[in-house]
Amino acid sequence: MKIAVLIKYVPEATATWRFAEDRALDRDGVEGRLSELDEYAVEQAIRLAEAGAATEIGYLTMGPARAADAVRKALAMGGDRAVHVLDDALHGSDAVSTSLVLAAALRRMAADLVICGMASTDAEMAVLPVMVADRLGLPAVVNAATLRVEDGTVIVERDTDDATEEVVAPLPALVSVTDRSGEARYPSFKGIVAAKKKPVTTWSLADLEIPAALVGTGGAATEVLAVRPRPPREAGTVITDEGDAAARLADFLAANKLL
Repeated sequence: MKIAVLIKYVPEATATWRFAEDRALDRDGVEGRLSELDEYAVEQAIRLAEAGAATEIGYLTMGPARAADAVRKALAMGGDRAVHVLDDALHGSDAVSTSLVLAAALRRMAADLVICGMASTDAEMAVLPVMVADRLGLPAVVNAATLRVEDGTVIVERDTDDATEEVVAPLPALVSVTDRSGEARYPSFKGIVAAKKKPVTTWSLADLEIPAALVGTGGAATEVLAVRPRPPREAGTVITDEGDAAARLADFLAANKLL
């Protein structure tokens, strides 16, 4: 069984976001990392390989040149190879065009199981896994807390507000995993060294036979109208207890419509 894991290069939590003239995030100009939620997907793929359920793990990312850093970290954790879809025309792509590109790349990779994080840690587009699965005609099982493969099927457990569900789907399939699926391992020094020798293939839009007009800012189904910095945080209200703190707190909550 071949596994493909979707991974993403996202800005560091402490990074200052920079935007291009078209108001799209300048991912190549921002310090970034492998999305934390994608690390759980990487971990699940490696566990399946360690259990003998997978013969190959390939990673797929779409992004600027710096997205190679996310690829190398995933390879350092484990896995065999990676594909990086790199093309200047991809700048400003939204979820619709991103799903188009990822689906086209996955067809070429010919994986039996696609695993991804439940969302990204920047735009939080949790709909993307389902969009990719729909383009590929695959069953999508989302928000998996556990994952295993048996007799040509994928079996997951996921938690809802009322119960824990067991969902079974035939392979090939796509599964998104949550941060409750298992702590992701740290790359070892041996793994970091080995990752430098693992193959990373770069594909362009031409390789995937996708017209540039369907991606990027021009092909996006959504438009960013304005970008502005977050307003500075205002000082809070401090209530000192002088015997009437309870009443003053109640008045404050009522004035702010919190009661």
